[in-house]
Amino acid sequence: MIPLAVGEVLAELIRNDVVESSHVGHFVALDSDGSILFQKGDPTQLIYPRSSYKSILAAAMVRSGVVLEPRLLALTCASHSGLAMHQDGALEILALAGLDESALQNVKGKPLDEKAAIATAQPTRLAMNCSGKHAGMLMGCTTNAWPISNYLDIDHPVQVAFKRELESLSGEKISHIAIDGCGAPLFLISLLGLARAIRALTISTDPVHQSVVEACRAFPEMVAGPERMTSLFMKRFPGVFMKSGAESIMVASVPDGRSFAYKVNDGGMRPRLPLTVAGLKLLGIDADDELEQVYGGAQIVGSVRATF
Repeated sequence: MIPLAVGEVLAELIRNDVVESSHVGHFVALDSDGSILFQKGDPTQLIYPRSSYKSILAAAMVRSGVVLEPRLLALTCASHSGLAMHQDGALEILALAGLDESALQNVKGKPLDEKAAIATAQPTRLAMNCSGKHAGMLMGCTTNAWPISNYLDIDHPVQVAFKRELESLSGEKISHIAIDGCGAPLFLISLLGLARAIRALTISTDPVHQSVVEACRAFPEMVAGPERMTSLFMKRFPGVFMKSGAESIMVASVPDGRSFAYKVNDGGMRPRLPLTVAGLKLLGIDADDELEQVYGGAQIVGSVRATF
């Protein structure tokens, strides 16, 4: 078994000037030249990137011949909210591939958007937040005459292409493969390797890589949702590329290559906002007004804040 090291305290909940709770984990930021700009915990910690590296899968599909307009390409990188624009977009990709919703093999789910979830009677594969990614994989299949019935197999050409792209960008060899929550293969990589991969994707002059990053920047609401943190920050700060992953994973970069990646050990959502704000500050983005407030009754008595 590969252990998760304790790491260091990344964020604290402060209530009336007392540290009430803390979140430990691992954080690494890279400078524009690729050197480590800042770190807490162990950057070499092996992690599952979860959905944070969907952009690299999208690049692998574009490299294999998939052609999509930027709006739909951004959706293939998404952990979307399940709104109509997301579900309709996934159907558009499937239609371009000559397929329909029945070809999707991701697990069923309800929209991440609360209102949309309430209005959805039963979970569906289309509403599940990874349906854009799976539609993109299926288009990779039909573009190359690869079989679609087993596109989630570890040795399927889609997954081989993804692994190859990730290894190339990260500079690491994949030694362990798991299964993600959506049912797709999931590649173990170091936090540092993940940061390096996102940096390489961002600064690459390869038209394949640039098309993916530019699509996400141009259509941030397709990558998550109009009210979601990553979409809001990409819209608010032009040039920022950002993607979250389950179990409290986050990656971000700016055009000159400065990048960060973090993993919170407890997998919780609570420290994501202050940690992302602190990370953006390291990249030269001023988002200091964003704090997670702590209430005592109706009064603000503290906040959740990063320790750096």
